[in-house]
Amino acid sequence: MVRLNADMKEAFSRMKIFPVATASKEGTPNVIPLGVVELVDDETIWLTDNYMNKTLSNIRMNPKVALYVWGPEIKGCFQVKGVASIKNSGAEYEEMKAKLNKKRPELPARSLIIVKITEVFECKPGPTAGAKLL
Repeated sequence: MVRLNADMKEAFSRMKIFPVATASKEGTPNVIPLGVVELVDDETIWLTDNYMNKTLSNIRMNPKVALYVWGPEIKGCFQVKGVASIKNSGAEYEEMKAKLNKKRPELPARSLIIVKITEVFECKPGPTAGAKLL
């Protein structure tokens, strides 16, 4: 797996809403805005499913996901790609659910999507646009 560097982790921590992209088995894209996202360690991201439909269906058929990290308060931008798995029980799921229930008890926390980071790409315009960073 790939590990985010300190600058990337700092940028990640400043994000409020993450565009998260998936694709169906046939390649039909889907992007959602997601606010319950946690960088658990340098190579693992947790996404909380509160109301996902197409996204969950896509992950079941095609576990590849992408997140975009950019905003006015962030220096630069980058795209994180990874492989996702879905958990509906177990220690990690219970930990996510407890954290969410403490902050936002009205949200259902239906499942935990664990993303293992596989690649990171540059996305700012210019001669290095699209370059693989990690």
